[in-house]
Parts: sequence; structure tokens; C-alpha cells
Amino acid sequence: MTVETDECRPVPGGLVGSVQRALRVLEAVASAGDGVTAKAVARRCGFKLSTTYHLLGTLVHEGYLVRLPNARGYGLGYQVAGLHQRLHEQLLPSPGVTDALRHAHRVGGTAVYFSVLRDAHLVVADVVDSPRAPRVRPLDVGFHEAAHATAFGKVLLAFLPADRRRDYLAGAGLHRLTGRTITRLADLEEQLARVRATGVADEIEEFRPDLACVAAPVRDDRGTVVGAVAASAPAPYFSAHRDRMIEAVRQGADLLGPC
Repeated sequence: MTVETDECRPVPGGLVGSVQRALRVLEAVASAGDGVTAKAVARRCGFKLSTTYHLLGTLVHEGYLVRLPNARGYGLGYQVAGLHQRLHEQLLPSPGVTDALRHAHRVGGTAVYFSVLRDAHLVVADVVDSPRAPRVRPLDVGFHEAAHATAFGKVLLAFLPADRRRDYLAGAGLHRLTGRTITRLADLEEQLARVRATGVADEIEEFRPDLACVAAPVRDDRGTVVGAVAASAPAPYFSAHRDRMIEAVRQGADLLGPC
């Protein structure tokens, strides 16, 4: 069942169209950056200009956007920063997780990530890096996209029950990010079977050109996969130090597993 919004777009039953539109406006401003005009937001979202002004005004009033008079446009408000901070706090892992990632960082010489399944999302919960081996943007705490194209995402997908994996991928899709991204479900399932067999996942330039990642599963005391430790590096570094990176994520995952 669907209902029609005032923008003539179908909205699944049970969802609130005005909230969806407000979130799309918020995302449009975030994507465009400071100074985006109401007309530009309306074009990006496909909304009437009058509707866009109402949505912008509401988001400004609630603190999620700010009006920038000198730039004659809009920017993100400070409530967004508060939400981001609270997300960090809720995802904040134990000190033991950070210690394990620091160890993996030293062993592999790369940025390392800890990801978990949170509700229906595969999300990055912690990152350890350094100036010589920085994290990859947008792979930061809270990142929850492109599981099919990231090594940690493949680990968590591989060990999900088949029905949950199908449901997740049906909702998330297999979007092409580079020329090497896997976009056929059969090809992805074949790779996930190898992940289950070897205990290691990798991706080479599937998420971003010139980037490679490797990951290993973290298990609880019952053997259930509850997270993944991953390492990212430029593709040439990965080619030269693949074994080192695999050893790093395996050691990090072992440190987080049952004693």
C-alpha cells in the first residue's frame, strides 16, 4: 500500500512522507556544503520551492540547519554534531577493542577498523590509524554502507544466516562503486563462500580505486561471528604486504575473541 505525497512520489504505507522529505533536504544540504540555496536544494530533491522553504525553515528552527546570510544559503546546524557525538558514544567499544586495533595497526602498518552488526546495519564501531597510515574516508565510525564492496562487510555478510543475508542485500543493493565492484549476487555469494572457508576477506579496488582492504572475523565464546577487524591500504602496499596485513587482522581478531 502506498500514499501520494504532495511531491507526487509514492511513500510506503506506515512511513511519514513529510519526515522523509525533511531528511532528504538535510542530506542535500550536507552534500552540497555551506551556502547552498533553497532553489538548489529544491532542484536536488525534486521538490516544489514552496515545500522546500517550509522544510528548510523547520530544520533551521530545530537546529539541524543554519541560515547563512553572508553566503545567502544554508548549512548544517549544530544539532547534527550532537547526534554524531551521541552515535560515537553509543558505538564506543571497550578499551580492549582499541588495544587490539592498536596492536593490529603496529603489526600491519595500516589503518585498522572494527565493525559490528548493529540492528540491521553493518557499521564501523572503532578505527585506529596514524599520520603515516591514515584512515580512508568515508570509512569512519558510523559508516554503514557498501558491505558488498568492503572487506569487513564481506566478513559479516558471509557469516550471517542465509535468509538474513538475502534480506540485507535486497534492501542495500549491490551498487557499482568502481569498475571492480561485484554487482551480481551469484558472484558475491561465491566470494562469501571462500570467506567462510578461509576465514579472511579481501577487496582490491572494489570500494575505491587504488585502495585494498583485508578483514578477519571476531568470534564470541560460542563461535558466533560478532564483528570483524579490517585493515586498509593503498593497493600497491597491499600487493607488497598482503601476508603482513592478513596476519595483522587475524591477530587483532584473536585478541578480541574468547580467552
